[in-house]
Amino acid sequence: MDRAAAWELLCEYVKNENLRRHALAVEACVKAYAKKFGEDEETWSVVALLHDFDYEIHPNAPDHPVKGSEILKAKGLPEDLRRAILGHADYTGVPRDTRLAKALFASDELAGFITACSLVRPDKIMTLEAKSVRKRMKDKAFARSVSREDILKGAEELGVPLDEHIAFSIEAMRAIARELALEPVPPVSPAAP
Repeated sequence: MDRAAAWELLCEYVKNENLRRHALAVEACVKAYAKKFGEDEETWSVVALLHDFDYEIHPNAPDHPVKGSEILKAKGLPEDLRRAILGHADYTGVPRDTRLAKALFASDELAGFITACSLVRPDKIMTLEAKSVRKRMKDKAFARSVSREDILKGAEELGVPLDEHIAFSIEAMRAIARELALEPVPPVSPAAP
């Protein structure tokens, strides 16, 4: 499956625009890591795009991503790629034993948290820095559904210092800010008299 087919499949199953944007944000981070590590960017993009493709039809554990993996198997996605997707959810018990699986897990929660941090800033993601993200991580009421533990564990498993991981992910997402709706909105000029 190539990236275009993965996007088509994602759009077939995911109607929520925010969930589609989440897939794009995770893809940006994972693809950037593929490039950094000298891995296949297209393959890593496919996995990142599809990691939550079944979330609207199977929003609860353990159905997500287990039942989604069966759909992907029927679509011909290789087992190693399905295992990476299964590994992004700790409760599946599938070990993250590849660099791809580790990058996906490390990027998933963090991309969501970076998005949340960006949405409360006037300039969105454009000047967001790792230290601001770290500060927000201490506020348990902010984006409370995002697992700080998973963010920490993801960076550790990937073998990248947390601040470096956050900064790297911000840069990856900033590159597609428009697609993520994270560009600042230009001020509206008052109408001429």
